[in-house]
Amino acid sequence: MEENMVLFLVWVDMFRQWLVGIGIPALPAEILIKTILVLIVIIFVLTNLIVLVWLERKFAAFYADRVGPNRLGPAGFLQFPVDIVKMLGKEDIIPENVDRPVFKIASICAFLTAIMGWAVIPLGKGMILEDLNVGLLYFIAIGSTGTIAFVMAGFASNNKYALLGGMRTAAQMISYEIPLAFSLLGIVMITGSLSLTEIVDAQKNVWFIFPQILAFFAYFVCSIAETNRGPFDLAEGEQELVAGYFVEYSGIRYALFMVAEYTHLVAVSAIAAVVFLGGWNAPFGLTFIPGFIWMMFKIYLMIFLFMWVRWTFVRVKVEHLMHIGWKFLIPLTLFNIVITGIGVYVYRMIAG
Repeated sequence: MEENMVLFLVWVDMFRQWLVGIGIPALPAEILIKTILVLIVIIFVLTNLIVLVWLERKFAAFYADRVGPNRLGPAGFLQFPVDIVKMLGKEDIIPENVDRPVFKIASICAFLTAIMGWAVIPLGKGMILEDLNVGLLYFIAIGSTGTIAFVMAGFASNNKYALLGGMRTAAQMISYEIPLAFSLLGIVMITGSLSLTEIVDAQKNVWFIFPQILAFFAYFVCSIAETNRGPFDLAEGEQELVAGYFVEYSGIRYALFMVAEYTHLVAVSAIAAVVFLGGWNAPFGLTFIPGFIWMMFKIYLMIFLFMWVRWTFVRVKVEHLMHIGWKFLIPLTLFNIVITGIGVYVYRMIAG
């Protein structure tokens, strides 16, 4: 219901008025509110991390005809929290000949770039940190900077496997950023806006996945490559590179890379839900269910597709990965842009 969807905004406004009422100036009050909202987003992401790792292990076990975690908690749900406690207790080992400053901040940069993208992702009507009018462009720009952290980790580790993993990451992510951006241009052409909120509002009657099915397919494939997930996990490639760019990391620094990966996974799934699946808009007139619930359902639907693909297909070769990006996805997205442009022009001629 619309009232439930705007309740979050009402609470924020009431809290802002209370802060001003007790004598806090407007600017510090706004900074405090934004800080609290950022902490809520971080807690939301970390909570999803626990669920996602459990689901990942269960999916992997199911596709391999195994049981998966089943000892701690119901259906093994508490296995990952225990693993986190164990990981945080491990020694933070830094090899002797690494570039220490770069080595230390690489994992932090990976986490920050992953969490910064959430500033413009709406989880419901008004449930957004900052509703930028160029939100989609902001998300693409922030996502592209994540490559730097992986290259830093590979370069600073003084390890040939880490360096090769970092180089693979740079080549892979830079190559797939082009068709990823192109796949979203059709949506921008239809709506005439880069605001994620306006894109969701434009899908009240028709979700864009139907006229933009080619763009959705290209976005999905590019997102797999951008998040370094199988079958495009060449940057890690355990059989070849041991662990890739983070092979020398342990303890909390290793955990930050893992958190960044799943944070990015949820983020690209949220963008897919917003851009192609109608965001918080309810299907079939089921508006009695809050928009936040619909948004979370669509996000987890996308995550299920990511996990399904990861545990179904084998890892591709490096040259095949590049061929898919440059020789197939870029022409496909350009074709979609042309077709979308023709469709938009014809529609506007007919409408008016």
